[in-house]
Amino acid sequence: MGLTVEVIETSELGDRSYVAHDGKVAVVVDPQRDLDRVEKILDDLGVRVGLVVETHIHNDYVTGGFELARRTGAGYVVAAADHVEFARDAVTDGDERTVGSLTVRVVATPGHTDTHLAYVVGDGEGPPAVFTGGSLLFGSVGRTDLVDPARTDELTRAQYHSARKLAEILDDDTVVFPTHGFGSFCSTGPASTGDHSTIGTERSRNDALLEPDEDAFVERLITGLTAYPSYYAHMGARNRQGPGAADLSAPERVDAEQLRRRIKAGEWVVDLRDRTAYATEHVHGTIGIALGPQFATYLGWLIPWGTPLTLVGETASQVTDAQRQLVRIGIDRPAGSALGKPDELAEPDELRSYPKSTFAAIAEARDRGDDPVILDVRRHDEERTGPSPVPRTSRSTSCSSAWPRCPTANCGCTAQQASAPASAPASSHARVVRSYWSTTTTPALWPPVWRPADRSRTGRPSGVRRALSPCGPRGQPLRCGTSAPAAAKIYPMTGHRVVADRRRQVRRRER
Repeated sequence: MGLTVEVIETSELGDRSYVAHDGKVAVVVDPQRDLDRVEKILDDLGVRVGLVVETHIHNDYVTGGFELARRTGAGYVVAAADHVEFARDAVTDGDERTVGSLTVRVVATPGHTDTHLAYVVGDGEGPPAVFTGGSLLFGSVGRTDLVDPARTDELTRAQYHSARKLAEILDDDTVVFPTHGFGSFCSTGPASTGDHSTIGTERSRNDALLEPDEDAFVERLITGLTAYPSYYAHMGARNRQGPGAADLSAPERVDAEQLRRRIKAGEWVVDLRDRTAYATEHVHGTIGIALGPQFATYLGWLIPWGTPLTLVGETASQVTDAQRQLVRIGIDRPAGSALGKPDELAEPDELRSYPKSTFAAIAEARDRGDDPVILDVRRHDEERTGPSPVPRTSRSTSCSSAWPRCPTANCGCTAQQASAPASAPASSHARVVRSYWSTTTTPALWPPVWRPADRSRTGRPSGVRRALSPCGPRGQPLRCGTSAPAAAKIYPMTGHRVVADRRRQVRRRER
């Protein structure tokens, strides 16, 4: 049996892991932390692990490589230049390892990280495979600003040369297996779709291989870099320590009174239900982040790291699925879980809701003389796909001062972007309407709200207030972020205590 590669998709993070084998012995590349998926494939194939390899110290997830090597007794290959706290098989450019009938050759490919490696695996007969991690992706390359923003230009140039190096030393029929590029924030540029690529294919479509001007490539890549989740800051240190096994056992079950105390203490209590169900009814003080493909990404982006987390779901399977996503980004053990519908977990006076709306309805409200604040929670790259109705401000400013009195509409390109920010002000008695929209329908959705005549000399709709300016007689000063995480992360961090204090101040002034 020749070289065969099994793909393990982690679509929630936009990553892939691989099991390359010859029918008897396997090389596992960049495994995620929930190893039961890897172990099932190994068992089904009837192969043993001979080697576990890491293309780099990952920034977007906690690796399962260290634990898999420990469990199986396989060698654990990590770049010699990486400073880690565990014993490993330290390799450098040009090193080779043999696993069964397979040969594994190490290729240094700095750029995504400065110690990044690719692995060329072959059996000496058919076409080899190259596992490129975060260097050469499908149609693109990995981002270059995660190590140190001050070194982005340097690492982008290194990335350019690494991609071209792979194209120079490998034949056209070499199959390309990247770790990133399937929705991961570790990729950059317009990644190509599809499940398969070769070096020959990449020669015809990959920007790093098509662009002859290094300076032009560097400028284009850096210009296209977008925001990435704040939890990335914690992944590198964790991966250098050698992460242990993930614990997916059921968390402690909490009752309504315990849930009430945790909310009052400022802990994070996250409602996993669909955004529409959350808007219809939820427990006051909970945060709505619907369990879905990007649940862990957005929760990890927003939560103050280390904050106790309680998960609220209607079923135990929802909590289990959320746990699996969370252990991948290093949120190991929820502080507890609660099961049931809102009316089963709280008293009637502790339940809240907020209305949903459409852009057409918001336009009608403006025509009636109402003046809702529109909070655009898209990222910079999403704003470029259509007009932005709100001014950009510093990512470090706070939205909490807007919520006590402002009627507010949140709009975003994804459900999480629109609903996560809405959940916090809703828990503070703000009047919130939320609109969810997609970039594919931007031209049709915005014009009914923002007519050409509405725009001021700055190009901003006249009905939208500049950040830090008053939002009208009904509201308080608005400070808004430029993305879903930027806008939303401050709500739970300030907590309802701050908002409540502001609300009491407003009431005193009214009396």
